[in-house]
Amino acid sequence: MKKMTIFLTSILSIVLLTGCSKWVDKGQSITAVGSTALQPLVETVAEEYQNIHPGQFVNVQGGGSGTGLSQVQSGAVNIGNSDVFAEEKSGIDAKKLVDHQVAVVGITPIVNKKVGVKNISMENLQKIFTGEITNWKQVGGNDVDVVILNRASGSGTRGTFERWVLNGKEPKAAQEQDSSGTVRQIVADTPGAISYVAFSYVTKDVATLSIDGVAPNDDNVKTNKWIIWSYEHMYTKGQPTELTKKFLDYVLSDKVQKEIVAKLGYIAISDMQVKRDWQGNVIQ
Repeated sequence: MKKMTIFLTSILSIVLLTGCSKWVDKGQSITAVGSTALQPLVETVAEEYQNIHPGQFVNVQGGGSGTGLSQVQSGAVNIGNSDVFAEEKSGIDAKKLVDHQVAVVGITPIVNKKVGVKNISMENLQKIFTGEITNWKQVGGNDVDVVILNRASGSGTRGTFERWVLNGKEPKAAQEQDSSGTVRQIVADTPGAISYVAFSYVTKDVATLSIDGVAPNDDNVKTNKWIIWSYEHMYTKGQPTELTKKFLDYVLSDKVQKEIVAKLGYIAISDMQVKRDWQGNVIQ
């Protein structure tokens, strides 16, 4: 009897494993990797999608835009999330990837709440990140040294920030972090600290800076008055199929774009009053 039980258990295990294998082969599990700025949106939408479609799984991971682009190009993942156009990344063949723009995100400088500065000129912001300004009193703030915190070199958030703020100038060497959440926490805890994050990562623990009197908010991004923003891209290698296509269709659905995108601090593509190409040119 014991041998029969073991035999039946083994047969059942084989059947279950075979069924699971077929289930995976049918594309019931996909992986999206990359931008941490886009990660909160993709995670939330993935959870919603999985609640509506039990048995279909969307695994979401960070790692930065560079990782997302390289991983989707190699075929290691189904979706590569990025804050930057594929054309901007060296080593990426944009012609082999399909761009699905799912949202826009504003990026803002954040500072420790005790620096004593609320507004700064673009010129002085640039000088802070190039190391020419080293104390907050030089820009009307408190007498505390500037502590720069950068995102890692592969970060799309960093790429966007440096493109519009540094304008080709070399940034000062500084501590780097892979995660936007970690950056925010260090800025909150470190006197004199400054960094940058997507609007969706701003909390009451840190302060934002207006630039030349323009506040970092959605309305100013929509009109391009606030120029530090980027499209949020979900790239696929070729046209998406099966679960990948279904999930991307859901991300771009009215339900997600009108109900979830703004709630999480992003801007729907349809709400933008301007368009930019990969070179940063306003084309509408």
